[in-house]
Amino acid sequence: MRAQLAQLIFRHAIGRLPVTVELPDGCRLGRGGPVMVLHRPDDFFARLADDGLIGFGEAYMAGDFDSDELGAFLTELCRELPSLVPQWLQRLRRFYVARPPHGEANTVRQTRGNIARHYDLSNDMFATFLDESMSYSSALFADLARPEPLVVAQQRKIDRLLDVAGVGEGTRVLEIGTGWGELAVRAAGRGAVVHSVTLSSEQRALAQRRVANAGFSDRVRIELCDYRDIAPEPHGYDAIVSVEMIEAVGHEYWPTYFTALDALLAPDGKIALQAITMPHDRMLATRHTYTWINKYIFPGGFLPSTEAITSVVREHTGLEIQQRLSMGPHYARTLREWDARFAAAHDELAGLGFDHVFERMWHFYLCYSTAGFASGYLDVQQLQLARRSR
Repeated sequence: MRAQLAQLIFRHAIGRLPVTVELPDGCRLGRGGPVMVLHRPDDFFARLADDGLIGFGEAYMAGDFDSDELGAFLTELCRELPSLVPQWLQRLRRFYVARPPHGEANTVRQTRGNIARHYDLSNDMFATFLDESMSYSSALFADLARPEPLVVAQQRKIDRLLDVAGVGEGTRVLEIGTGWGELAVRAAGRGAVVHSVTLSSEQRALAQRRVANAGFSDRVRIELCDYRDIAPEPHGYDAIVSVEMIEAVGHEYWPTYFTALDALLAPDGKIALQAITMPHDRMLATRHTYTWINKYIFPGGFLPSTEAITSVVREHTGLEIQQRLSMGPHYARTLREWDARFAAAHDELAGLGFDHVFERMWHFYLCYSTAGFASGYLDVQQLQLARRSR
């Protein structure tokens, strides 16, 4: 019965969308557009019935369906995401949508494990699809309509963040979330002294090598440390920079996160954040939902809304948002480039020990993420925060 209900809901939703779903019996659903080929309908609808959108992603991983236009297909779904499920069923979501497991809450004890499950997979695996800067966040292109090397757009993104934070000669910089060290290297290249913290031992090891190779070991210190455990500087940090790290904090800990930033910042300092955001109403509706992304890609992760960030900052700190740059379409392009690079690295990935299911999982993740930004459902923003004027 559950599978039959899932099939009815799916057929009703697809029938309104500019997509095509091809069934094994030759039947075609949808109004025409990007094609999804359904190989095993019974398995597909059983997964949908059991786990909703988690089941949809698992169905792709298992090969229940394929699409040569997966990103475009998912983009059309994302455009209509809030209305795909009937209102009467949405009102019952708390009874059938999975809750985040307690073991993935971002407590001090558990956060490092959550981070390791993604960022400690393999530096070599990430290198197959990232550019030479090893930047794993949205680039900022000079012109979305024109070709540009991804590394140039990534360095532009970093340089703008450093500009927003006022990083220059002698600046004391705190970076929360090291990545693979590109921001720390570029900050040190401006004459700054950088303290960078991460919870990924794999990232830290490579970032330290990259810092040393750039000749900045005397200016950059990279520490395995939770943001809640950072020791304050006597006079505070002149600049705090954090790129797409707030998504791993968890909504329960946003006040803790921003309170920590406030306490660590020098009186006249500036903060530059790059944050992925989602609509406020959807954030409220989904904050207790366990998703496919949580289960397979980012355990413990959750996206804030701009309104949530503004509210938490106002209520828990002496800070305020003073600048904001929206750049969602730039992330869609970044993700498309990553996906193309990842697809081209099949042999290399196999040599690293990653199997066919992992490749399908990662392709779905990159296309699913692309769809969020291409549809406008998700955004990514660069934010400048500073002390509120009295």
